[in-house]
Amino acid sequence: MQIILIVILVIVIILIAVSCFRIVPQAHAYVIERLGAYTGTWSVGFHVKLPIIDKVAKKVILKEQVIDFAPQPVITKDNVTMRIDTVVFYQITDPKSYSYNIQNPIVAIENLTATTLRNIIGDLELDETLTSRELINTKMRATLDVATDPWGIKVNRVELKNIIPPAAIQDAMEKQMKAERERREAILIAEGEKKSAVLKAEGMKESVILEAEANKKSTVLRAEAVKEAKIQEAEGEAQAILKVQQAKAEGIRMIKEAGADEAVLSLKSLEAFAQAADGRATKIIIPSNLQGIAGLATTIGEVLKENNIDMSARPAVSESKDGPAE
Repeated sequence: MQIILIVILVIVIILIAVSCFRIVPQAHAYVIERLGAYTGTWSVGFHVKLPIIDKVAKKVILKEQVIDFAPQPVITKDNVTMRIDTVVFYQITDPKSYSYNIQNPIVAIENLTATTLRNIIGDLELDETLTSRELINTKMRATLDVATDPWGIKVNRVELKNIIPPAAIQDAMEKQMKAERERREAILIAEGEKKSAVLKAEGMKESVILEAEANKKSTVLRAEAVKEAKIQEAEGEAQAILKVQQAKAEGIRMIKEAGADEAVLSLKSLEAFAQAADGRATKIIIPSNLQGIAGLATTIGEVLKENNIDMSARPAVSESKDGPAE
């Protein structure tokens, strides 16, 4: 019997000794009380407490935590009732204050969030409420952070999760948005048609300008071509005349160098008269200085015969200083 009691006593002592050893995990803190009074806060690591006298009053999580509160009914400045739910991100910074300065801190934060939200929304109209989320979040975070500081809690962020207006307001907003989209669509279509018409007019204008410039260039080129052709033709005629004159001058020079006498020169003159007649002359005017050349009568007859000139039908008329002679 004594052995059993001794074994039980040893087991109890071991259990009590084991209960005095505690290991605090990371991002946690233990609030320790001795005989009901706060004695300290254990941080991360191994700790030993006195048996029976010391106890862990509260285990506190130091990590950032999130609370999602249910939608709260609020009334805007223009008397529109809506429901808004919020999300609060908080972190315990002082385990002692968190344990002893507030009873049920989560409920306190929820109620404080609801009252703060009603105060802020009450100063805003419906449209401002829908477009001022960032402003509302900032005001709520500042108010909650100041209120929860004595509780050892720091509010890091406050976000409006959903803003739910009444069904009638939602229908009116949807109709308004639909009308606004239709208006924007009509404006975009009109602007597109306007730009299309402007671009088409500019294209036609540029086309007319280019066509006029092309016609102008074509006219100039054609005039230049005609001018160049006339210049070439005039130069050709001038060169032809020059060649003829050069040939005549060369012929005269050769006759002169050959020492032709007066009779030959007279013969050449008669040939020139015959060529001038060309079978179509009705009268031939013979200079008086050719009449005295008796030796040229035969030659004149031959020349006239070669050119088909009938002396009996076509009388020849000669003129001299004393008067005409047949």
